[in-house]
Amino acid sequence: MSASPENHVEPVAKAGVFRQVGELLGALRVSPVAKKLVVLMSAIVVVVGLTAYGQIELNSWNKPFYDAISRRDLSEFIVQVGVFAVIAGALLVLNVAQRWLGETLQLRLREAVVNDLVGLWLQPRRAFWLQASGPMGAHPDQRMHEDTLKLCDLSVNLGVGLLQSAMLFGSFASVLWVLSKDFSIFFNGQDHVLPGFMLWAAIAYAVAGSLVTYWVGNGLISRNAERYAREGELRFSLTRINEHLDGISLAGGETDEKRRVAVHFGDVLRATSRVVLGLTNLTWATAGFGWVTVIAPTLVAAPLYFSGKVSFGGLMMAAAAFTQAQSSLRWFVDNFSIIADWRATLLRVTDLRRMLASDDLEAQAGGSRVAYEEGEAGTLAMEALEVRSWSGHDRLDVPALVVQRGQCALILGTPGTEKTLLFRAIAGLWPWGLGTVRRPDGETIHYMPRGTPYIPRGTLAEVLSYAMEPTTYPREAMVAALESVGLQRLEPLLDRTARWESELSMDEQLRLGFARVVLQAPPWLVMDEAFGAFDDDTLELIVSALGKLTRTGIIHIGSAGGAHDRLFTQVVHLVKAPHAVPEEQRP
Repeated sequence: MSASPENHVEPVAKAGVFRQVGELLGALRVSPVAKKLVVLMSAIVVVVGLTAYGQIELNSWNKPFYDAISRRDLSEFIVQVGVFAVIAGALLVLNVAQRWLGETLQLRLREAVVNDLVGLWLQPRRAFWLQASGPMGAHPDQRMHEDTLKLCDLSVNLGVGLLQSAMLFGSFASVLWVLSKDFSIFFNGQDHVLPGFMLWAAIAYAVAGSLVTYWVGNGLISRNAERYAREGELRFSLTRINEHLDGISLAGGETDEKRRVAVHFGDVLRATSRVVLGLTNLTWATAGFGWVTVIAPTLVAAPLYFSGKVSFGGLMMAAAAFTQAQSSLRWFVDNFSIIADWRATLLRVTDLRRMLASDDLEAQAGGSRVAYEEGEAGTLAMEALEVRSWSGHDRLDVPALVVQRGQCALILGTPGTEKTLLFRAIAGLWPWGLGTVRRPDGETIHYMPRGTPYIPRGTLAEVLSYAMEPTTYPREAMVAALESVGLQRLEPLLDRTARWESELSMDEQLRLGFARVVLQAPPWLVMDEAFGAFDDDTLELIVSALGKLTRTGIIHIGSAGGAHDRLFTQVVHLVKAPHAVPEEQRP
């Protein structure tokens, strides 16, 4: 079923950044917090605009202040210090307001993006399809947690910075034009007029820096994306070890696991080293332009001063205006490494969202499909059902299996057949095959997979009632359900919150899954090898508890022999289909 990595990475890598941003904005427009996002962004625009106006006033303040110093005019100097205090105080208030608005926007933006991704991910069966989709399904938790956090933070910081730069350039470009509108160069015996010389110099300086920076640092985008992928693999490896410490310790597998972690960590180090090398090369460009910027404004403004067209205060004002203008235009240079990081996280988040929003994740594999239809209430039927797997086709040995509500059927798997795939096919998780599954219209089917049941973190009452609200069932019913499977010792713990998969034994977790069935008494129960782990006494308890669910239809896929045999009124077999599987139809 897994597709190659190219099927998932390359199409997104080729997609333009504007298309990716557009897809994300489309999701934000329908978010419950969309109005809050618009209000916050509008407020930021107003605050940045006022800040730009304040910086224009501060730049204009340079001329009278430095002229007062050059004239040794103490009274004017004191007045200008007071003017500075007013301007700086107003800018301080605006800076604090911008910081609060920016942080709040990051928070609400993350709320919108994460809720959108989680909502798509937890649509019925979609998370399972994503997991089976190959590399794209690897570590979606990291993309929804860490990548969205970084994407939202960087998006707001870069967006606000770009807005500030645009407004500042628009403001100071007019200042530079006015200051150098009559600028001329004496060459070859005559004056050559070059209106707006300082403005053109600032633009040329910034463009040169941007081009060099892009040329040097362009590879950082793919390097950052690779690093995040390798970090995800390392994180998954460590999490898996933590979840299976008992099995690792009993098998003495610490050395082997250490080797596996070392392999993943080595991949992380190599990917990070490539990022470090890229950042180092980028620093040659960014830091080099930064040092030149220390003197460049004064050098550009100096001809105006030496020609007598501006005073010393005018020189300082012109140099400050040039610094502001070219700093605004240098936004790309100064932020390229951050932009590369943002592009990498944008790729990963939009890549995941596009896959989750796909109409049919399972369509990645070819071949025929099992048909799923709504049938009569009270009847669960499978007609000519075959399940397709790597090893061939498995089918039921009867043309149709029809189970009425209240009846119990056992499906015995012959050696070599894929019983778990049949279970998943009935549940709709594995549609590859032939035939029809007719589900009872409007009736809930409770599926119990092989192994321990899923136990969410919460109170024991929440575990028992999952996925219903605990208030749905009276406490007396919960106590009775626990007693029916021999877990009466857990009665005092119903209101306690814990990680029950760590506190309960494997046997108790299995019995807790049956206690959940007894409590909820679903109309239908489909099980995959649910009895094999129990001893005879426990199995007798479970069978007795299930036998009291007279209104529940039960299908068990597993083996015969034991106390549970008396439950079943029908027995059919899962056998190998006689025909071979065409290569092009294999999953």
